[in-house]
Formats: sequence, C-alpha cells, structure tokens
Amino acid sequence: MRTIAPGIEVSPLALGTNVFGWTADTATSHSILEAYIEGGGNFLDTADSYSFWGEGNSGGESETIIGKWLAGRSNRDDLVLATKVSHHPDLQGMAPKTIRTAVDGSLTRLGVDTIDIYYAHFDDPGTPLADSIAAMSSLVDEGKVRSLGISNYSAERIEEWLRISEREGFHTPVALEPQYSLMERGVEADILPVAIKHSLAVMPYYSLAHGFLTGKYAGTAPIEGPRAADASKYLTPQGLRVLDVVRLVASNHNVQPASIALAWLAAQPGVVAPIASARTNGQVPPLLEAMDIRLTDAELQDLDAASQPLVRA
Repeated sequence: MRTIAPGIEVSPLALGTNVFGWTADTATSHSILEAYIEGGGNFLDTADSYSFWGEGNSGGESETIIGKWLAGRSNRDDLVLATKVSHHPDLQGMAPKTIRTAVDGSLTRLGVDTIDIYYAHFDDPGTPLADSIAAMSSLVDEGKVRSLGISNYSAERIEEWLRISEREGFHTPVALEPQYSLMERGVEADILPVAIKHSLAVMPYYSLAHGFLTGKYAGTAPIEGPRAADASKYLTPQGLRVLDVVRLVASNHNVQPASIALAWLAAQPGVVAPIASARTNGQVPPLLEAMDIRLTDAELQDLDAASQPLVRA
C-alpha cells in the first residue's frame, strides 16, 4: 500500500471506472469490481460526469453502479473512493454553488457519507480560483470529503491553487491526476516537478493510452471500437517502436504488454497509482499483475528511450 495522506492508503494501481455504464453494463461492472478487490486493489476512481457520453446517458452512471455495488458491503472503510466535480453536463464549472450541489449528488449516488478524494476535474477560468478553493476546502471541514485533488490544471494554476491555500489557511490538495503514459510524457516538463516539489501524489489517467499500450491495436487490421479514434493516433513509427519494446519486456516477465506499461508508469518519480480501466473480466488480470512487477534499471531505460520523440535529421 502507498500513502496519499494520513489515513488514506491505496494499492499501487487504481481502477478507473469511466467505462461503467458505457462499455460495461452494471453486472459486468460489478464483476470487474469484485475481481479487482479480490486481487488486492482498494482504490476506485470515478467522476460525476461518467459516463454521459454513452448513448442514453446523462452523467452519474458510474457513481450509481459503484453505489449499488457498495450497498451492504462491510469493507467500505478499506476502500478509497475518488470522484470529481466540474464536468457533469448539468453542473459545469467550479462555482461554489455548483460544487456544493455536485458533491451532494455524488454522495447520494455512491451511497456514502464521505468521499475520500474529491478532485477539481477541470479548471474554470470564469470563476475566481479562490472562490473554488474555499468551497472545496469547506467540504473537508463539513466531513463530506476527506481530502482534495486537482486534475487537468496547468502547472501555473496548480501553483496558484497551492499559494492561495497556504495564504488563506485552506485545506491543501494531496493528489494530482494528469494524463501520463509512455505515449504522453508532456507532464514531465512541468506538472511532475510541481507535484514532486509539493509532495502531491500523482495518479495518472489514460495510463494505457486509450488501450493502445495493450498491444491490441497494432497491425494492419482496421481499428474498431469505442476508443478506436483515440488509440489510432498512436499508430506512428514512435508508437510502434514503443510497442516493440513493451512486448519484449513483457515476454521477459511472462505478462501482457499492459502490465509492463503500467509498471513503467508506477516506477516514475511522484507516481503513486496509475489508473487503468477494464470493460471485461478478462482485462483485469494484467492490471493486477502490474502491481507486483519490478522492472530492472535496464528495462526502464529501454522503455524510456523508446518513448522519447523521434529526432529527425
């Protein structure tokens, strides 16, 4: 287990639930949750907006599915629940009233009294940052939230959030959720240094690059499926080079490529728990295996080198 904040310890891989109510129905989602927990995981990542983009959905489906699964469970205190505010179709932005309405909706759908980590999902330039921070901080005082996190904010805005919190005596964020993977390493230039400087626990999303790093999208066959467009953008010389190295390392460990991609990410400075999702039970084992893999220095260096941008002469 890894410590995010006092009293909040998480497994080294979080289960992303953005597919719940979208590509995974309720029964399948519950089965995935069971498999993840039985495999040693305890960290669930969702948002009030998941999964409004699915046909017939309006937002909140993922939280509702998790809430039904949680109902009556005796191990709630062993689980860490993270959700987010600002992107629900009916509750856009970070205005204080929006935050207060949204958190009550999330608590109701999840069927819990307290959210362990509550993220600001997206920045809202139209609302004074100090107002958003004050509203988020008050949720901790009221016991609705145990700790705060930030997602999809620039390094400059994260620094500003932390300055305001220190100056005004607000509760300081403990977690950061950026996009980060072998195929998306831009955060290493600015976001990660800020996180390390301020001891923010980093939980990367899209850790498998929309499924590209599972290896299933490589080859000449047309890419199909709900993530096809997002995954296909990585079918470049660099992307294929990364996959070649990931597959080679995976064969050395006798695991799936996804396990290696996640293990590399978990080994990066500041990263506490990569987030990865599964839409079937068969996709859960590679996620669980990643928690026990320790890559050698040589393997880490090979993966690092392969994922660096190609330099053209």
